[in-house]
Amino acid sequence: MKRITLVFLFLFSLVCTSQSATSALALSDAALQLTQQKVTYDPSYFLIPYPNGDVPSDKGVCTDVVIRAYRKLGVDLQKAVHEDMKTNFNVYPKLWGLKTTDKNIDHRRVPNLMTYFKRQGAELPISLKANDYISGDVVCWNLGGAITHIGIVVNKKSKDGKRFLIVHNIGRGQVLEDCLFDFKIIGHYRFLN
Repeated sequence: MKRITLVFLFLFSLVCTSQSATSALALSDAALQLTQQKVTYDPSYFLIPYPNGDVPSDKGVCTDVVIRAYRKLGVDLQKAVHEDMKTNFNVYPKLWGLKTTDKNIDHRRVPNLMTYFKRQGAELPISLKANDYISGDVVCWNLGGAITHIGIVVNKKSKDGKRFLIVHNIGRGQVLEDCLFDFKIIGHYRFLN
């Protein structure tokens, strides 16, 4: 009986690992597809539908890259963050003076996504080793002061082959860049369904 249980657990772990790798590649592909879409950096507040709301397709910020990539996989971060914030408002940052949730903007804020991913058990250690960041990971940075940023690690390597590239929007639209260690990393997540 013990041998059967061990074999089952081994096979189950292989299936889970395979599913995670497939999800990571799917997220990477979704992020790479976004680089083909012309987007102007626009941090404006938008009234958007709920659930599955999105700002105009030709506008966005760094969080919109993450939101759109996950949406391509069937994950609605707008709904997920809103529902979690609604029942756990006290654990989310109070940087904007809100007294309640706002389904138009909450998921578009880096600190809220960081809190949500952490609450989902997706947080990983922050490291200065390139090999610790793999395709499908989400990385958050501090750009200085209180300015935060977020992007997705994709399955394309830097010219020197030492690290994976990032899809993000830091002001030039949804682009692919070698910028993993350009800023101070403040969050590392592997959120795969």
